Amino acid sequence: MGVVKKNILIGFLVAIFATFGGVFIYIEYFSRYSFDETLQLIVEGKLYGKVLSIAAIPNLFVFFIYLKKKQDNEAKGVLLATIVTAFITLILKFY
Repeated sequence: MGVVKKNILIGFLVAIFATFGGVFIYIEYFSRYSFDETLQLIVEGKLYGKVLSIAAIPNLFVFFIYLKKKQDNEAKGVLLATIVTAFITLILKFY
């Protein structure tokens, strides 16, 4: 695997981790209900797409950190992960 592909993969994985971190932070700190109750409400209300789109906000910060550090290939990975997240959100909206 080339260095460029490895760096893009690193950025992609960091963005996926940031998205999951965003989901956790949203559920744990911004929901009025407990973690389990919030997950149950998300499943019952089929709110996967909405929560996922809010949870992708940390990717913005990761992207700009990589750009500031001039790590363009990692930033490409973050952008790729954000596009995949947006596509999944679009699919879930019509599911």
